Amino acid sequence: MYDKACDDLVHAKKKIQVLSNECSEEARKVENALRKEKILKQVAADEKAKHLEAINEVEQAKRSITREAYSKHKAEMVGCIISLDKEKIVDAILSTSKNCRRYSKHEIELATDNFSEARKIGEGGYGNVYRCTLDHIEVAVKIIQQDSTDKTDEFLKEVEILSQLHHPNLVLLIGFCPEIGCLVYEYLENGSLEDQLLNNKKHQPLHWFLRFRIIFQVSCGLAFLHGRKPEPIVHRDLKPANILLDKNYVGKIGDAGFAKVISDLIPDWQTEYTDTIVAGTMYYMDPDYQQTGTVRPKSDLFGLGVIILQMLTGKHPNGLIVSVENAIKSRSLPYILDRTQTDWPVAEAEMLAKLGLRCTALKCRDRPDLESEVLPELEEILHRVSSIVNMRNPNSRAPSHFICPITQVNLPRVDLQLSNHLIYPAANYTIWVQGLMDDPYVAADGHTYEHHAIKDWLRKHRVSPITRCKLPNLSIIPNHSLHAAIQQWKKSQTAQTQPWK
Repeated sequence: MYDKACDDLVHAKKKIQVLSNECSEEARKVENALRKEKILKQVAADEKAKHLEAINEVEQAKRSITREAYSKHKAEMVGCIISLDKEKIVDAILSTSKNCRRYSKHEIELATDNFSEARKIGEGGYGNVYRCTLDHIEVAVKIIQQDSTDKTDEFLKEVEILSQLHHPNLVLLIGFCPEIGCLVYEYLENGSLEDQLLNNKKHQPLHWFLRFRIIFQVSCGLAFLHGRKPEPIVHRDLKPANILLDKNYVGKIGDAGFAKVISDLIPDWQTEYTDTIVAGTMYYMDPDYQQTGTVRPKSDLFGLGVIILQMLTGKHPNGLIVSVENAIKSRSLPYILDRTQTDWPVAEAEMLAKLGLRCTALKCRDRPDLESEVLPELEEILHRVSSIVNMRNPNSRAPSHFICPITQVNLPRVDLQLSNHLIYPAANYTIWVQGLMDDPYVAADGHTYEHHAIKDWLRKHRVSPITRCKLPNLSIIPNHSLHAAIQQWKKSQTAQTQPWK
């Protein structure tokens, strides 16, 4: 009995051991299963996250594609609107100015030899300038850079302004090409005033008489801009680089890209601050305009004053105003006059310097009026220096019939008609023409005039600018014999007095 119990106990222990081993094995299996389950759950979670991420990426891609398509469509619509506006402006320019021609891209590329470096005569922030021939006329083609919207706006503004302006002392706009953004100007042989003043290695020193004359001519062109009706035009960037000289050293104002049409003219005595981006060039920019942002016609007078001082001294504008002020106070002005000229008329130079200083007053209200003060003073100074030149060189005086008979004509407002003689019944009118005739034409009154002067006159009037009698017709014919005589006289004078042809 005891042995049987012992055997049962041993058997039970063995069975317990087997069961224990089986339990451990099952525990290991369960643990492994749990571990695998955990791993699979992690894999499933990772896959789910990847799936959700993929779904998000797809959704974002869809939204991005939608936004891009919308932006592209919007840009295309804006481009179409801008293009239509641009075409409207171009059509308006062509309709209002019959003398301004639209050139094709092919014509410009052909004339400039595909913008050859050999034809390039200038470059700057706006683009390049090329010299070429269009319609058998020598021209300067100015290319506006195409990578900037504001440059395109500047191009259209310059076309719009210049196409309406015709004056002997403004650079003539002949045409434009909106496809490549280029302006076609008359070519001016003697380059810019800046080159003439500061690049003496390339150019002969500018004769002092020409400097007086150019200042007067530039002032006339400026007065024309300021006197535009119904709204004056302020250039805003008057400087030597923007004053060009033709073959006879006649000064002409160019580069109207910064010009601004003033619709609401603020009185000079009134200070008003405007939130705007100022335009212009350092040393020539009106300090009053820089401070307040308000531009007026007198804003251009500051630049004119600096140019006057540069013409007298031939120096850089930095510190020039103070230098001239001190020279006048110490009576040492002759010592700072441009030394390339040895025979300056000192009294007249001082008159001009004082006028230039008045133009550079810090406040607009302290500057002289261009029309009523500056021009009359400049005319008086020019008359005095012309007399000096004639006295020093009597042979240089041109025969009277070489001079355009219209020097200054003021027609009073009258309203009379006597038989066939019609006295001009309109507001006061002034026309200015200086110097020798370049292109003499005979009008129906028998008098010979400079071509552009009589042509401009006949556009609006049917009376003689000299006799004030009604013209039998408006035809004009070139005076070839007088033209040949003038050219021959100019050649003889060039041989005698090279500096001021």
